[in-house]
Amino acid sequence: MKKLNVGIIGLGQRGYDLTPLFCSMDNLQIISVCDVLEERVQREINLITEKTGKTPVGYTDWHKVIEERPDAVLIVTGWEDHLKIAFEAMKAGIPVGCEVGGAYSIEDCYELIRVQKETGTPFCFLENCCYGRYEMLVMNMVKQGLFGEIVSCEGGYRHDLRTEVLYGRERHHYRLNNYMNRNCENYPTHDLGPISQVLDINRGNKFMTLTSFASKAAGLHDYAVTHETVDRDLLDVKFKQGDIVKTVIECQRGELITLTLDTTLPRPYSRNFTVQGTRGMYCEDGNYIYLDRDHDETMHFDWALKRWHNADTYFEQYDHPVWKKFLSDGVRGGHGGMDYLVYNEFAECILNGTDFPITPVDAACWMAVTPLSAISIKERRTVDFPDFSK
Repeated sequence: MKKLNVGIIGLGQRGYDLTPLFCSMDNLQIISVCDVLEERVQREINLITEKTGKTPVGYTDWHKVIEERPDAVLIVTGWEDHLKIAFEAMKAGIPVGCEVGGAYSIEDCYELIRVQKETGTPFCFLENCCYGRYEMLVMNMVKQGLFGEIVSCEGGYRHDLRTEVLYGRERHHYRLNNYMNRNCENYPTHDLGPISQVLDINRGNKFMTLTSFASKAAGLHDYAVTHETVDRDLLDVKFKQGDIVKTVIECQRGELITLTLDTTLPRPYSRNFTVQGTRGMYCEDGNYIYLDRDHDETMHFDWALKRWHNADTYFEQYDHPVWKKFLSDGVRGGHGGMDYLVYNEFAECILNGTDFPITPVDAACWMAVTPLSAISIKERRTVDFPDFSK
């Protein structure tokens, strides 16, 4: 089998955690690695050599990876470096697989579309949550009409990241600087990607307006006060990032999307994926499907007591074909298999010259939520959503 020779740029937690998966893939081979920290580069080289018996070249300057002209580059850096590296790689004619995060400006989103269009170089936005089994189950059911006409969708990134943020200096993690200096919906794509697929965004439907609200920022300071191992300098920091950010997006066809960022207060993990239509709904929190055809409104008071977590019962009939094949072949990779599915599709699309299902316009739309939310929060107003499809 032909393999895609790739260079990996960014070897922090995400890049290092993905490496065993990359080493196990039949259609991908790592030939170069890069990080600004030499110790990370050496750690990565050692891991790849141990897993594959082949030793990649290591760099601390990402330009060197591009100069080596691999078949593709994988960008797994902090958010702020994603697009500038992607632009240079595309201009060099090297296909890009880019990990997710919000953009830092609307101009960058337009530039992404412009550079990709002018160069014709593939840009693949690696939103793994679009490949989640429940997300694809619900999408399949929606396309078959079981939920009726979709009216509302919700999603969130609800993940306690207090230690990741507050120990950011020791761990060289980009989130600390972001939470100190920005107030926005900083990580919208995990929830917005699957919702966009359900609502046909950029495929007959589009985002029209966005309104965001941010709570006060109290969670990180409280955690620092009560944990002596946190850098004492951070006690004097007035964090800008609100603990809870709510973003409401109106769609052209009339659907309403509500996103929640919730990362600096104690809570269990949830992406809060919820789809509600005229004939039924799915809700991740409780993992249930409620359909008119299967349930009766007279049951709704005691329904939850008896039928929470019933979504698995719909897999037999409505599991997405991608997941049926994946289960048959054997589930691989992190995050329940989503990582393998998105990276395998990336490699197959580049090797076969086919289009990646998540387009640059999709990526621009999802990433634009971050700078638009910052404007909405700061100016306390609704903002129009750019029409990137033009």
